[in-house]
Amino acid sequence: MSESRLFVGNLAYQTIDTDLQDLFSQAGVVSSVNVMMDKFTGKSRGFAFVEMGSDDEAGKAVEMFHGKEFQGRALTVNIARPREDRPPRSGGGGGGYRGDRSDRGERGDRGSRY
Repeated sequence: MSESRLFVGNLAYQTIDTDLQDLFSQAGVVSSVNVMMDKFTGKSRGFAFVEMGSDDEAGKAVEMFHGKEFQGRALTVNIARPREDRPPRSGGGGGGYRGDRSDRGERGDRGSRY
């Protein structure tokens, strides 16, 4: 498994891909940068993934930038863990309106369970 993909956390919310491209290019070739955005608000979620050209360059980037201040924040930089397989999200999951319920706050004919 490649260890050239980095997790970069504690980003300032105004940080964009090109800011990280410029910063991490000091450690080597940057293959890709992806600042994670909230799909509802369109704003940064405060973290990104940076793919370096090699495992050695990724290691150098961790050494150079972990804990260093960037745009007023101390960065968290480490080798990204592999993405975990998650079960697909279905429409279920509870918390929704259940329709016709006769026991809303009333004991009714359900007996005394309280």
